Formats: sequence, C-alpha cells, structure tokens
Amino acid sequence: MSTVAYVILLGFGDIQEGGAFLFSLFLSLYLVTLISNLLLILAVQKTSHLQTPMYFFLCHLSCADVGSISSIVPQLLWEVLAGGVTISFSACMVQLYVVGALLTVECFLLGVMSYDRYLAICWPLRYSVLMDSRVCVKLAVASWIGGFLFLGVMLALLASLTFCGPHIINHFFCDFFPLVKLSCTDTTIVEKAPFASSFLSLSPFFWTLLSYGFILSSILRISSSTGRHRAFSTCSSHLIVVSIFYGTLVVVYMTPPSETTFSLNKIFSLLYTVLTPVLNPLVYSLRNKNVQIALIKGTYFIVQEVTKAK
Repeated sequence: MSTVAYVILLGFGDIQEGGAFLFSLFLSLYLVTLISNLLLILAVQKTSHLQTPMYFFLCHLSCADVGSISSIVPQLLWEVLAGGVTISFSACMVQLYVVGALLTVECFLLGVMSYDRYLAICWPLRYSVLMDSRVCVKLAVASWIGGFLFLGVMLALLASLTFCGPHIINHFFCDFFPLVKLSCTDTTIVEKAPFASSFLSLSPFFWTLLSYGFILSSILRISSSTGRHRAFSTCSSHLIVVSIFYGTLVVVYMTPPSETTFSLNKIFSLLYTVLTPVLNPLVYSLRNKNVQIALIKGTYFIVQEVTKAK
C-alpha cells in the first residue's frame, strides 16, 4: 500500500557545474549503445557464418542491453538538465521491475554463454549436437522468463510494505534499496531479501566460474601454444564483460545499505546500467574481423535503405 503519489529522483543534480558535460557524455553513450547493438543484431541476421549459438545469445544480450539502458538514460538526461525529476510512484515501480528484470535476464544469458563456450572448447566434436537451434531457443526463452519471474517476486515483497514518504530518492533511477527507504514500516526482512536472493541471481555467475574452470583445464592440456591462444581468445571477451558486470553488481547489492553506500552505489550503478551495454558489442564483436566486415556491410545496407527512402 502506498500513500506516496510521486517520487523525486535527484540523479546527479548535486553536480551543477558539470551538467552540460554529463548530458553530452550520457547522450553519446546512449547513442553509441543503440547504434552498436542494433548494427550487431543486423549483422548477425544478414551474415550466414555469424549465425552461430554464441552470436544468437549475443543478439539476445543486445536486446536486453537496449531495453535496460532505454529505461534509464532518457530519464537520466532530463535529471541532469533539470537537477532532478518527478515521476509517479507507480511509474517508479514499473521502472524498478523492467530494469531489474532485464539485468537478471543478462545474468542468465551470460551464464548460458559461458556454457556455450564450455561445450565449444571441451566437447568440440559433439558441440553441434549439444547446442543445436532448439537448445539455443529453449535456453534463451528460459533466460527471459526466469528474469521477469524473479523480479516479480522482489516486486511482491515491495508491495507488502506501506509507503508514506519521504518522496526523495538520491539515485538516478528507481532501485530497490533507495525505494525501500521510502517505507514507513519495518523493512528488516525486505532489506535482507536481496542478500538471500543474490545467491539465486548469482547462480549464473557460479556456473560461469565452474564452466571456465573446465575450460582452463582443457586449454592447459592443449600442447600447441597457438592452439591454447586461439582457444583462450574465444573466451576472453566474455570474461572481460562478466568481470565488469558482476563486479559492480556485487558492490551494489551485496553491501549493507547506508547513506555512504547509497552515494557510492550511485556511481557503481552507472557501470552496469550505462557502461556495460556500451562495452558488450565492442568487446565481443569488434575483436572479430568477420564481425567487423559484417558491421560495415550492415552500415552500408542501412545507408542504402535511407538513401532509397529519400
């Protein structure tokens, strides 16, 4: 139950002098994220030799990235210009659900991608059978359903609280802990829920660690240094993104909430909500020459279509 009709998101309104710089930075990152992820999806769809399980899951990851950053950055840009923004309480809850669900979907997809790399390196002869198109679709659908169901449980916990103020959230989007602080009832159990649920939401991370344990063992058994380097290069991109994404998530959601951590977590939240979606297509794709060629062709295709439309 809520008697709070609206909330005020402060965002980065306390940084008045750097408002123009932040606006330009966030807008640039947003545009780069949209263009690079959409180009990646187009490149995979238009290039036959990129239609592999890894790039199939990467396209789903791009969709989740575009959805999550689009749920945050347009509002963030307005916060930077206005020094804060006022939204309805129901809209705040919807944003929490959508952003949280898409981030959880990303957790599951990263775990699935680590499993894909494990099969490709440790079971190369059976890879095409173990990771056929039907398995890929089932794993992708399970990731999406699991993400939205998981956040549904967290939203149900919030709905059990009574919200009566204050109306101010010192964050740039409606996150779990800042929203809980608006409650005027006992939140002890609810505040502990993210720590308990983190073991479930971080299960893809533990699965990733287990997969890479087997991968590393398999790579070390390769006698050729060239073969070891080639095998490891197929995993390095995934490891970089996983390290950044989970590193910031652990800092934000596994740290007990306090006034100091709220301010610090606002900075760390930028890494997994804004920076990671930019890095994903760049780290995964631009290191691959085939993808670079496909992206150039995709860009040329878009330019041609735009020219024809004119």
